[in-house]
Amino acid sequence: MNSIQDIYEAIATDGFSERVLQLIDEQVNDIENGRANFSRFNQPEHAGLCKAGAPLIGASIVASYARRSLTASSHAEGSQGGPANWEIDEWQEQLIEQWAKAAGLWFSNSDSILQRNFGPMIAQGAEAKVYYREGDPTVAKERASIYSTTEKALDAIVLHNYLFPETAMNAFGFTRDSDSLFRIILTQPYVRCLRLATKEEIDTLVNAKGFRDNWSGQGVNYISDRMALEDMHPANVFIDEVSGKPICIDCIVKFL
Repeated sequence: MNSIQDIYEAIATDGFSERVLQLIDEQVNDIENGRANFSRFNQPEHAGLCKAGAPLIGASIVASYARRSLTASSHAEGSQGGPANWEIDEWQEQLIEQWAKAAGLWFSNSDSILQRNFGPMIAQGAEAKVYYREGDPTVAKERASIYSTTEKALDAIVLHNYLFPETAMNAFGFTRDSDSLFRIILTQPYVRCLRLATKEEIDTLVNAKGFRDNWSGQGVNYISDRMALEDMHPANVFIDEVSGKPICIDCIVKFL
């Protein structure tokens, strides 16, 4: 079994050659089958990583390499404190795009592909474009990063899946939109909304997962010993028509 350090060294030497792509695929397979761990996540969070799909696991490996290599280069040049988040973000995007193109996971015409396979675009916000065909069990999204680095945007999907497995996101590719904005392409179960959740119902939902209100009961932001959970307003938390329970379709979640 190859170690993650072996993969980092191989990327540094050979870029995304066929051999390196195979090493990454093998590591992804080992993670999915419980033979290897990804150090950013504890054991329960690994379930969220595996639900996110092989493309997201591979992208997380590449993003981790990008951060480490840029930090090492910065320290070698005598910089204090390491690279800025914007530098890390740009480098992670560039390397993930290179890897995704080499691995056949890059969709330059994603809009037409998603409309053909998932239906018309039904919503567009700051974070995602949503595609859906009436009657289908899933929606497709082109999800943009609102996080300080691409790695944290990938982490957010993993942590959402861990916290809210009933609406797990599964990535299958990457793209850039007409504004050159990097986007993660994923699917997510379609939820039929009975009504929007109340603040009290959202409090109960997140309290059961170990979160407490981070704004003295006045806001939609919560915190645990390990994570911050934000943007938990009723437009992101529905009462599911089938179960009658609150269900989170989207939020901002990150490590403290």
